[in-house]
Amino acid sequence: MWRQKKKLIDCEDAKARKKIKLGIFQGRVVKSTGSWYFVADADGVIVNCTVRGTFRLQGIESTNPVAVGDLVLFELEKDELTGRIIELKERRNYIIRKSVNLSKQSQIIASNIDRVFIFAPLIFPRTSTGFIDRFLVTAEAYRIPATILFNKSDLYDAETLLMVEELVAIYRNIGYESYIVSVNKGEDVEFIRKMISGKVNLFSGHSGSGKSTMVNA
Repeated sequence: MWRQKKKLIDCEDAKARKKIKLGIFQGRVVKSTGSWYFVADADGVIVNCTVRGTFRLQGIESTNPVAVGDLVLFELEKDELTGRIIELKERRNYIIRKSVNLSKQSQIIASNIDRVFIFAPLIFPRTSTGFIDRFLVTAEAYRIPATILFNKSDLYDAETLLMVEELVAIYRNIGYESYIVSVNKGEDVEFIRKMISGKVNLFSGHSGSGKSTMVNA
């Protein structure tokens, strides 16, 4: 029944047709929790998947073998309710950070990204220009367009607003889209919604910067 509802991987060549006969499907990882990965197919149906044991050891240099945003091939388990990731498609880009695990060099935050949004309020919590710049460097290294959102404008006093306006001017002058917004305001939510529509986006920023508020909105 599940298979009848799915749009399977492209059938343009003999290899793809063979994979369909074997019950192999393509999807995008949309969430990870521990050893489980939530994979969405072309119809948006999500299957909880694990990673095949041997797959974990094949040339993986990061702490996580599979990341959110990855395109993968997976096969269904016997119950047809869960799956197993058997192949990772080539990533066109990704964002990484240093890992606290000394046995590995990095952790992949997300991959195959169209645009990254940096939530950077100047208060509650304060975001330093160092944090913004480091993230911009990472995005540039992998050719990912970046937009800076100086969130929580509804909490800025006159002095803080002046500082934010100066930062917006600086970052715009070097080529980055920068905006003063408040995700508590409906018009700003709609503005951001239009920017992210139809794309794979990454929200980044300190805890409390407004990422979850925007996603919930």
